[in-house]
Amino acid sequence: MDHSSPNILLIHVDQHRFDCLGVNGHPLLKTPHIDRLAAEGMNFTHAFCPIPLCVPTRNSLLHGQWATEHLSVCNWDTEAPRPPQSGLPTFSRTLREAGYYLGYVGKWHVHQEKDPLDSDYGFHEYVPDWGAYMEWREARGLPPLPRASGWFGELDPHIGPEDSQLAWGADHTIRMIETGVERGAPFFVRWDPTEPHLPNIVPEPYFSMYPPETIPPWPSFPDPLIGKPYAQAQQRRTWRVDDWTWSEWAQVVSRYLGVISLIDAQVGRLLEALDRFGVANNTLVIYTSDHGDLCGGHGMMDKMVIMYDDVTRVPLVMRWPGHITPGSQCDAFVSHSIDLATTFCEVAGAPVPETFRGQNLIPLMEGAQDNSRQDIFSTFHGNQFGLYSQRMVRDRRWKYVWNLSAEDELYDLQSDPGEIHNLATDPAHAGELQRLRERMVAWLEDTNDPILNMWTRPQLLDGLKV
Repeated sequence: MDHSSPNILLIHVDQHRFDCLGVNGHPLLKTPHIDRLAAEGMNFTHAFCPIPLCVPTRNSLLHGQWATEHLSVCNWDTEAPRPPQSGLPTFSRTLREAGYYLGYVGKWHVHQEKDPLDSDYGFHEYVPDWGAYMEWREARGLPPLPRASGWFGELDPHIGPEDSQLAWGADHTIRMIETGVERGAPFFVRWDPTEPHLPNIVPEPYFSMYPPETIPPWPSFPDPLIGKPYAQAQQRRTWRVDDWTWSEWAQVVSRYLGVISLIDAQVGRLLEALDRFGVANNTLVIYTSDHGDLCGGHGMMDKMVIMYDDVTRVPLVMRWPGHITPGSQCDAFVSHSIDLATTFCEVAGAPVPETFRGQNLIPLMEGAQDNSRQDIFSTFHGNQFGLYSQRMVRDRRWKYVWNLSAEDELYDLQSDPGEIHNLATDPAHAGELQRLRERMVAWLEDTNDPILNMWTRPQLLDGLKV
C-alpha cells in the first residue's frame, strides 16, 4: 500500500531520560527495538524539550510554540493551571484538513475542558489511558495496581507483561494503525503512554531484569548541591530522600529501567504491525519523550525546579525509508516539541501555521549536517512546589540557568558533564557568564518572553544579579 503523503507514527512517552537507551550508551539497558529503529533510521543526539513539564511541553508540541507564547506554563493541579490561548492553530488540525486519519492513544494532559476529539485538535478517535485501562483491568478480574510504595514503584504481582497498561495501549495503537490502513488515506497515529513516568509498577520478568547492585550511579550522582538554589535541597527534603545512598536509589532506577524495556517490547510490536500491514516503507516513525527524569540524578526525584540535562535532554529516534539514511546520527540542536510540530506539517505537505516557531527537521533527516543553531533553550515556571521561574541556554560546552528568585547556575559541560559544580560566582568564568546572559536576552526578545522587563533586563545586562 502506498500514499502520496506518508503515514506518521508518533510514539511519545512520558519522562524518558536521553541516556536510557542502548543506542545512547547505557551500559545495561536492553532496548533492541528502539535500537533497531535507530539502526534503520536516525538518532538525534542533541534533542531538548522546550520545557521539562508535562502539560506545557505537550501544548508546545500541538501548537508549535514556546510555553511563554501559548501561555500554558504549569500543570493543572497547581496555582497556575492556565489553558493555552484560544484560537491557536495545531499541527493535528492541519493534518486532518490535509486528508489524514488521526488516532490518539494514551495520556492527553493538554486542556482540561477539551480532548483530542475537539475540533481544535481534529483527531478522529481517542482512547484515554489511566481510567480506561483500569476499567479494562477490572473487567478481566485483575486486582488493581498495588501502591504500597507510593511514587517509588514496586512489583505488580497480579499480571504478566501482556496485561500491562503498556501492552493494552500498544493493542489500541495497532488497531488504529489498521483503521488508518483500511481507510485508504494517510494516517497519523499517536501513542502517549504514561510510562516511564513514576511510579514504576512493573510486572515480571521486567521487575527483576536489572538487579539494583549491578546499576552504576548516574554521572550526576552524588551532588552535594554546594552553591546551588535552596529549592533543590528542599526538593530532596520534601521527598524524604536527602539521606539516600546509591543503594537506595538503585532500587528505584531498577524499576525505571525495567519499564523502559517493557516499552521497548511494545515498540517492537508496533514495528511488526507496520510490516504486517505493508506500510512500513511509507511510514515515518518517531520515538521521543515529553521530557526526561531525575530518577536519583542529583539525589532527587521527578523533575522540578532544575534544568539539568537529566530532564531537559530527550531521546529522539526516527525512521523514514527512502528519506533517512539507515544508521545515521544527527548532532544538531533540536527543540523537539516545537520542531516536530513544524516537521509534521512539512512531511504531510500541509501549510505550516504562521504562529509555529520550530524548524523543519526534514533537511537534517535527509542528511544536512547543520541547522544553524549554536545553542538551545528551555524554560520552567514552577509547579507543585510553587511558582519558580527559570530560563536555560545551553551550547556545546556551557550551560547557563537564570533563576529569577535564586542563585544563577553556570556549568562547564566539557569538564563537568554531570553538572555538579556551579561556576556562576567564579570570577574566572565571568566572561562566559556575561556572554550567555547576553545571548539569553536576545532569545527572550525574539520570543517576546514577558519575564524580560525593565526590572529583570538589568540583572542580565548590567550585572545586577546577586
